[in-house]
Amino acid sequence: VQLQASGGGLVQPGGSLTLSCAASGNIFSSNAVAWYRQAPGVKREWVAHITSGGSTNYGDSVKGRFNISRDKAKNTVYLQMNNLKPEDTAIYYCHTWPQVYWGEGTLVTVSS
Repeated sequence: VQLQASGGGLVQPGGSLTLSCAASGNIFSSNAVAWYRQAPGVKREWVAHITSGGSTNYGDSVKGRFNISRDKAKNTVYLQMNNLKPEDTAIYYCHTWPQVYWGEGTLVTVSS
Protein backbone atom coordinates (compact mmCIF):
# COMPACT_ATOMS: atom_id res chain seq x y z
CA VAL A 1 0.00 0.00 0.00
CA GLN A 2 1.23 3.48 -0.82
CA LEU A 3 -0.01 6.83 0.41
CA GLN A 4 0.32 9.87 -1.82
CA ALA A 5 -0.13 13.33 -0.36
CA SER A 6 -0.81 16.22 -2.72
CA GLY A 7 -2.32 19.68 -2.89
CA GLY A 8 0.39 21.77 -1.29
CA GLY A 9 1.52 25.06 -2.66
CA LEU A 10 2.06 28.73 -1.99
CA VAL A 11 -0.83 30.67 -0.51
CA GLN A 12 -1.22 34.10 1.05
CA PRO A 13 -2.13 34.52 4.71
CA GLY A 14 -5.87 34.12 5.13
CA GLY A 15 -6.11 31.86 2.12
CA SER A 16 -7.20 28.24 1.80
CA LEU A 17 -5.80 24.97 0.49
CA THR A 18 -7.07 21.42 0.40
CA LEU A 19 -4.62 18.57 0.80
CA SER A 20 -5.37 15.05 -0.38
CA CYS A 21 -4.02 11.73 0.84
CA ALA A 22 -4.75 8.95 -1.63
CA ALA A 23 -4.17 5.29 -0.82
CA SER A 24 -3.35 2.67 -3.42
CA GLY A 25 -5.56 0.19 -1.60
CA ASN A 26 -8.74 0.14 0.47
CA ILE A 27 -7.21 0.67 3.89
CA PHE A 28 -9.11 3.65 5.27
CA SER A 29 -12.13 1.57 6.25
CA SER A 30 -10.04 -0.26 8.82
CA ASN A 31 -7.45 2.36 9.72
CA ALA A 32 -7.36 5.80 11.21
CA VAL A 33 -5.68 8.50 9.15
CA ALA A 34 -3.76 11.44 10.55
CA TRP A 35 -2.12 14.50 9.11
CA TYR A 36 1.19 15.60 10.60
CA ARG A 37 3.36 18.55 9.67
CA GLN A 38 6.98 19.44 10.09
CA ALA A 39 8.51 22.87 9.73
CA PRO A 40 12.29 23.32 9.33
CA GLY A 41 14.08 22.73 12.60
CA VAL A 42 10.88 21.77 14.39
CA LYS A 43 9.66 18.42 15.64
CA ARG A 44 6.93 16.75 13.59
CA GLU A 45 3.54 17.85 14.89
CA TRP A 46 0.22 16.04 14.82
CA VAL A 47 -2.43 18.17 13.09
CA ALA A 48 -5.64 16.14 12.90
CA HIS A 49 -6.98 12.65 12.49
CA ILE A 50 -10.08 10.76 11.45
CA THR A 51 -10.80 7.29 12.78
CA SER A 52 -12.13 4.36 10.76
CA GLY A 53 -15.51 5.14 12.35
CA GLY A 54 -15.40 8.75 11.18
CA SER A 55 -14.59 10.51 14.46
CA THR A 56 -12.30 13.51 14.08
CA ASN A 57 -9.92 15.38 16.33
CA TYR A 58 -7.73 18.44 15.82
CA GLY A 59 -4.68 20.04 17.31
CA ASP A 60 -5.29 23.25 19.22
CA SER A 61 -3.35 25.32 16.71
CA VAL A 62 -5.66 24.37 13.82
CA LYS A 63 -8.98 23.79 15.57
CA GLY A 64 -11.73 25.81 13.92
CA ARG A 65 -9.64 26.43 10.79
CA PHE A 66 -8.90 22.94 9.43
CA ASN A 67 -11.33 20.17 8.56
CA ILE A 68 -10.44 16.52 7.90
CA SER A 69 -12.76 14.34 5.84
CA ARG A 70 -12.76 11.05 3.99
CA ASP A 71 -14.10 9.69 0.69
CA LYS A 72 -14.12 5.92 1.08
CA ALA A 73 -15.05 5.32 -2.56
CA LYS A 74 -11.93 7.19 -3.67
CA ASN A 75 -9.68 5.85 -0.88
CA THR A 76 -8.81 9.47 -0.16
CA VAL A 77 -8.63 11.62 2.95
CA TYR A 78 -8.71 15.40 2.70
CA LEU A 79 -7.48 18.23 4.86
CA GLN A 80 -9.30 21.46 4.16
CA MET A 81 -7.22 24.33 5.51
CA ASN A 82 -8.79 27.76 5.91
CA ASN A 83 -7.54 31.08 7.24
CA LEU A 84 -3.97 29.94 6.78
CA LYS A 85 -1.23 31.62 8.78
CA PRO A 86 2.52 31.87 8.15
CA GLU A 87 3.07 29.47 11.05
CA ASP A 88 1.17 26.80 9.12
CA THR A 89 4.11 26.64 6.71
CA ALA A 90 5.45 23.09 6.79
CA ILE A 91 5.66 19.82 4.95
CA TYR A 92 2.43 17.92 5.55
CA TYR A 93 2.36 14.13 5.79
CA CYS A 94 -0.44 11.61 6.03
CA HIS A 95 -0.17 8.55 8.22
CA THR A 96 -2.30 5.52 8.98
CA TRP A 97 -2.60 3.22 11.97
CA PRO A 98 -2.84 0.46 13.19
CA GLN A 99 -1.43 -0.52 9.81
CA VAL A 100 1.44 1.91 9.76
CA TYR A 101 2.01 3.76 6.51
CA TRP A 102 3.47 7.20 5.85
CA GLY A 103 3.00 9.17 2.69
CA GLU A 104 5.56 11.43 1.14
CA GLY A 105 4.96 14.97 2.24
CA THR A 106 3.51 17.93 0.42
CA LEU A 107 4.85 21.41 1.06
CA VAL A 108 2.56 24.19 2.19
CA THR A 109 3.98 27.70 2.23
CA VAL A 110 1.96 30.57 3.64
CA SER A 111 3.52 33.88 2.73
CA SER A 112 2.67 37.25 1.27
